[in-house]
Amino acid sequence: MKKRRLGKSDIEVTPVGLGVMQFSGNGLPYRLMLSGVREGETNDIVKAALDGGINWFDTAEMYGLGRSERSLAAALSLAGMEDSEIVIGTKWNPLFRTARNIPRTIGKRLRHLNGYSIDLYMVHMPVSLSSIENQMNVMADLVNAGKIRSVGVSNFSADQMRRAYKTLEKRGLPLAVNQVEYSLLQREIETNGVLETAKELGVTIVAWGPLASGLLTGKFHNDPQILAKTPVMRRRRFRRMLEDSHPLIKALEEIALRYNATPAQVALNWLINFHGDAVVVIPGASRVKHAEESAGAMAFQLADDDLVALDRVSESC
Repeated sequence: MKKRRLGKSDIEVTPVGLGVMQFSGNGLPYRLMLSGVREGETNDIVKAALDGGINWFDTAEMYGLGRSERSLAAALSLAGMEDSEIVIGTKWNPLFRTARNIPRTIGKRLRHLNGYSIDLYMVHMPVSLSSIENQMNVMADLVNAGKIRSVGVSNFSADQMRRAYKTLEKRGLPLAVNQVEYSLLQREIETNGVLETAKELGVTIVAWGPLASGLLTGKFHNDPQILAKTPVMRRRRFRRMLEDSHPLIKALEEIALRYNATPAQVALNWLINFHGDAVVVIPGASRVKHAEESAGAMAFQLADDDLVALDRVSESC
């Protein structure tokens, strides 16, 4: 598939990227939410993503306080990737902080990335002690200083996104992305104004959790015993969702057979095609096969009838 611009920026990414929250380590709270990555497998996961055509990676300060960023940089270096060949997005942690912290900590982000640039810098969530306007103005300062290439937000509502957009517009900069939860089992952005506003403003939606923490792979439906081995926070969520999602999993499996694909690949392909170029995705990977599978979602394109069929089944779940 062709690369897509992040909003109105000049940054081009593949429709599928790789989220590396799984590289945060096994300390709290990550082991309650994520399946751990085996020792040394981070390098192989990143290599598999690159080999599959993925050109961009999403990380954050909050993911292990720099551990995810360091692991990503080390893996990219080992794979022989030049800075100009890949795109990296990372995020500032606004919890209990003001906008003044943004320029104070940008040096740490760059040191952890060890020579790789920050192409996209996002505010991780709208909880800063400073106004959105102050945060965006400081972000704009970083762009002008050459510390970052573009500005994005994460988990922002439609109104919050519009405020961020207007502030950056006054500085002559676009708001590149809003990174939000979005999947065939979590479609709230379609009804709360986020997707509509993003399309209006030309802001790209970056979907995190595009496989609903693995539920859309179908493996938990086909082998419920696996549920007992998942991290506790995911287990509680899955128990509520398993029964209701059976019709959707069946539809994904049936369509996957026709495309020689997997249910996960079909679920990702729906996200990156149903709204045209408006949505890109960042599935995570705790094993090499996960990265390979995600990259494979770009090897085909669902027919319009299949896109509509999944839309209808999903809405009934």
